[in-house]
Amino acid sequence: MNLREKFSGTGIAIVTPFNADGSIDWTSYSKLINFWIHGQVEYLVVLGTTGESATVHGDEKQQVFTFVKEEVAGRKPIVAGIGGYDTKEVTDAFRSFDLSGYDAILSVSPYYNKPNQEGIFQHYKVLDAASPLPIIMYNVPGRTGQNMTAETQLRIAKECPKIFATKEASGNFDQIHHIIKNKPKDFMVISGDDGITLPMIACGADGVISVVANAYPLEFSNMVRLALQGNYNDARILHYEYTDIINSLFAEGSPSGVKAYLSEMGLCQNTFRQPVWPVSAKQMEKIRSLMKEVE
Repeated sequence: MNLREKFSGTGIAIVTPFNADGSIDWTSYSKLINFWIHGQVEYLVVLGTTGESATVHGDEKQQVFTFVKEEVAGRKPIVAGIGGYDTKEVTDAFRSFDLSGYDAILSVSPYYNKPNQEGIFQHYKVLDAASPLPIIMYNVPGRTGQNMTAETQLRIAKECPKIFATKEASGNFDQIHHIIKNKPKDFMVISGDDGITLPMIACGADGVISVVANAYPLEFSNMVRLALQGNYNDARILHYEYTDIINSLFAEGSPSGVKAYLSEMGLCQNTFRQPVWPVSAKQMEKIRSLMKEVE
């Protein structure tokens, strides 16, 4: 299976379930992995932002990578989230983690220190040279504080052979159009925003790395498959069925929203590592109401 076959469709930026004492809830993790796989998504992304990667460190991070690999057991492609704002630290992580069984790495554009576009390009050039696996770069200016321009992404796509895709979450359709129009033929554009996945696919994107599919894997991956098949009428019905739910996921921060859904479904506890915090009682009531609408 080539990279396009593996990563077209729906990937999930999976949550990391915790116990009340802050330890990882391995029992719920197993339950969730099987729920997602039975939901027919195409692949799983481990320890991205939705997985609260900022508060999972060192040996524990390796434990998560290993656990997911063993639990998935080859049933779906898996992607390791390894990024940061220190280029050397990221490349050291590439070398130190055992990523056997993984199919790719998702690496976010450097955040907080806000490098210029040349700095972003040089960062990914170093990652490209050091990576043991193909890389999906990730542009999410709402979190990093710095947009990776279309020109920079296209330069990376053309000059960094291991970087085979971009997860694009700028929300800027002028930028998205420019990337899709001018990218190398085999380079993939993946939506990083559930709410605009359908129009992005209509414009030529290859799928999504989703948050909402944590809770609704079958329904959302069906929408994406229909869109990729060009069946926009049926895809549009599912799209609008879940737009309010998607908006609710981020109303009080993510992954606070999606874990609220998962806890109501009995799939994991509504617990986090600080500073992430549960949604308010008012928002939880709204979530329960939205859940009833799609039962």
